[in-house]
This record gives sequence, C-alpha cells and structure tokens, in this order.
Amino acid sequence: MRWVVTILLILFLLYAAVCAAAYAYQARMLFPAPPARDEAQLPAGAERLSLATPDGVRLIGVRLPAPVPDPQAPLLLAFGGNGWNADAAADYLRQVYPQAEIVAFHFRGYRPSGGTPSSRALEADSLLVHDKVARRFPGRPVVAIGFSIGSGVGAYLAGHRPLAGLILVTPFDSLTEVAVAQMPWLPVRLLFSNPMEPAAALRGSRVPTAIFAAGRDELVAATRTEGLRRAVPNLVYDRTIPRVGHNGIYQVPAFQAGMREALRKIREH
Repeated sequence: MRWVVTILLILFLLYAAVCAAAYAYQARMLFPAPPARDEAQLPAGAERLSLATPDGVRLIGVRLPAPVPDPQAPLLLAFGGNGWNADAAADYLRQVYPQAEIVAFHFRGYRPSGGTPSSRALEADSLLVHDKVARRFPGRPVVAIGFSIGSGVGAYLAGHRPLAGLILVTPFDSLTEVAVAQMPWLPVRLLFSNPMEPAAALRGSRVPTAIFAAGRDELVAATRTEGLRRAVPNLVYDRTIPRVGHNGIYQVPAFQAGMREALRKIREH
C-alpha cells in the first residue's frame, strides 16, 4: 500500500509540475515571436512607423503606400498570426490587394517592437495603433484584417473603434476554449492568463464583418468559429475553404479571391 501511495504522490507531483510549466510558459507558447526581418528586405517605398505606448514600450510598424493614392479607398490595418511579424503580414496583403494602402505593427515583444506580449497588452495596443493611423489619415476608412490569433486582436478593436470593416481569418470565439481543446488533460480554465473573447467583443458591434474558416483546421475547431458567427451582428461575408488546414489556407487561390470579394462586400455595405 505504501508503494501505491508513493507512486500516486509522484504522479501528482509530476502533473503539478506540468501545470506549473504550462502556466509559466503559456505566453511563450502563444506568442513565439519570429526573427525580425532585415530592413533591406522591405519593399521599395515602404515606410517605418513608430509608436510609444503609455507604459513606455515602443512599437514598430510598416506602411506600404498605395501605388496610386485614393483617399476614398480603405486603409488596411493588419494583425498577423502568432508566428508572423508585421512585415510578413503587410507583404501578404500586398499580394492579395496590390492597390491598397497597408499598415501593420509588430506585436509587442516581436522585434523590433519592445515589451512583452500578452493578450491584454496586444488588445490595448490595437487601440493605440488604430488611433495613430486615424490621426495620420484623418477621415480615411479603416478595414482591420486579423489572421489567426490576430483575429482576436482585430475583433477587440472592432468592438472599441468605428471601423469601416473587419476581415477575420481562421478566427475563434474564445481563445480560452481553443486552448482547452488543444490541452484537455490540463485544467486550462484555471491556468489560462491570456484570454481573448472575440465573440463578446463583437456582440455590440455593427462593423461589417467577413469570416474565413479552414475546412480542416487542426487548431481552431469548427465549433469555435461557429460560436463567433452566431455572435457577429453584421456578418456580410462567410466562407469556408475546404480541404485546407489552419496554416495552409493562405496560398490557396480560392482564399485570395475570396479575400478580394470580402473587401468588395464590405465596401458595398
């Protein structure tokens, strides 16, 4: 009997150690900042942007000007996935929307931005980024585009600022519930300190919204995207790209064509 108690105690301590590690390192798992891009890799005409936050962090961004300026066209404000930097997000949108004005900022903790990332900090930073863009381009309509975890940031922004539109790619209704599904053997709801609740953020918003889901998404379950759909009051475009996973959606021509169609729907709304 003593051996049984000893073994159970060892198993309990091991499980407690795993829980402690999951709690301590969750920000690193959620926000695995990619390497910073060499400045020489920026496309011709790109402009570096800088923003100081109230807590003393400097955020660095990039602006890709429209080839032909059009003050009536929306400015696209990008929020990348957790493995993206702002330059990559802006470059991708330039491929999809070659005539658009595009702005993206590196998340805090993603070099060359300073600070340490967290869900709450990224959401608060999104308001600062939007307000800087609004001051720089007064009267210009802004459409936010969020990829993966950036969709949570974009949804938060749409719940707090008057956007002209919102495009969410592989989004979710609750980041906590996504984590629960990924790690069902852990008490995630007790340990999770980086909540994002896009469904709650968008329930009171009338921003025209488009949603893209991956038909074989291995990270965001279909139920999580469906929960978001039900919460969006003004869903103007909704498309699932079949037979692609969470990260495989971006190079599919049907997705890129759908992104252009979604922006048209938002502008017509």
